[in-house]
Amino acid sequence: MERILIVGGGYAGFYTAWGLEKRLRRGEAELTVVDPRPYMTYQPFLPEVLAGSIEARHAAVSLRRHLRRTRVVAGWVTSVDHAHHSVTVRPADGPEFALGYDTIVVTAGAVTRKFPVPGIADEAIGMKHVEEAVAIRDRLLTAFDRAAVLPVGPQRRKLLTVTFVGGGFSGVEGFGELLSLAHSLLRVYPQLSPDDVRFHLVEATGRILPEVTAEPGKWVVRSLERRGAHVHLDTVVTSAVDGHVVLSNGEEFDSGLIVWTAGNAANPVVDHHTDLPDDERGLVVVRADLRVGTDAEPVPGAWAAGDDAAVPDLVAGAGAYTVPNAQHAVRQGKLLARNIAASLHGGAVEPYRHHSLGSVATLGLGRGVFQYRRLTIKGLPAWLMHRGYHVLAVPSWERKIRVLALWLTAAVFGRDIVSLAAVEHPRDAFVSGGDPK
Repeated sequence: MERILIVGGGYAGFYTAWGLEKRLRRGEAELTVVDPRPYMTYQPFLPEVLAGSIEARHAAVSLRRHLRRTRVVAGWVTSVDHAHHSVTVRPADGPEFALGYDTIVVTAGAVTRKFPVPGIADEAIGMKHVEEAVAIRDRLLTAFDRAAVLPVGPQRRKLLTVTFVGGGFSGVEGFGELLSLAHSLLRVYPQLSPDDVRFHLVEATGRILPEVTAEPGKWVVRSLERRGAHVHLDTVVTSAVDGHVVLSNGEEFDSGLIVWTAGNAANPVVDHHTDLPDDERGLVVVRADLRVGTDAEPVPGAWAAGDDAAVPDLVAGAGAYTVPNAQHAVRQGKLLARNIAASLHGGAVEPYRHHSLGSVATLGLGRGVFQYRRLTIKGLPAWLMHRGYHVLAVPSWERKIRVLALWLTAAVFGRDIVSLAAVEHPRDAFVSGGDPK
């Protein structure tokens, strides 16, 4: 029986395993997915988790529930020794152990790219996982509760100041959704005014949303600024010690919430702890058919895709690689399943070719932007297109129905504004016994 090991249960890994379960007969292969989280995060929903438009669990797809013929191992792959067809797995509890395989699929995904900015490691929070999105939302809601009982002054201003670092899709979408939530909260906090709330978006380059052309990007900046946001282009954060943000343009302010969305970096396992070939960016070298290696030097029994693979972009031309986004990861995962099954059955494999469906982003409740080639749609229609596309794209009917039901409920009753930040310290109430001192 062929042993197929999939490193990472994100988009590419999940769709590879899901597809192989459908294409391989029972007893033909033993499928294993290794990931520290027993679920796939549907990252396009994270901005709506921030805003309370989607329940956090609905942005996660259970691996165990949907991969019924796949063994799910909760742990981190710390090294890949392809020469001996073995990986080392570190579980949350207990000693490390080795897992053998015949075929490996590397879909570990990228990690958040960080820079050695003083204070960022202590103050900032990322936005790549469901837990982070929930924490960001809870911190904003808690900040409103705390600020409402304070007089106007520095402490209140800091609590209600939010800073996003990074103007890519995830940063802009999270920024727009959280800004929308903050403005809606003002209706239930009469003690606070719009002047108390300050939102800063910091981007190192001269434009945001590099996935769209310049004009839609400029429109998004104008739209955010009309809503009271401060967009700092060609600017970097030079310090964030104790929440005091210092920008390269000379501006300084205190920020109670700092969200870091400044792009992706190569997964350390792929970059430093494997004998599979990688490029100067730390990404696994793959051919157009997603086999690891080159046409001249293929690596038998190894495949890779997603954010940690340098996948040639045959549509863009020689020397180009696909960008790390959800569209590519999902499609590559589906192709991986077809190609691995074809390889096992002696069939022909296909090269990865993509045709863009366009780019769509949410900018807050009822606001969005969509671009497909020369066609640009803004405002409510784009926002509806965003929701329509992603409810179709999220895997499984169970998740589609849950998300739709919550959207319909929110349309009638509004978003839930209860903070569960206390869940980070669940024993406090028990230990204190209710004594405020």
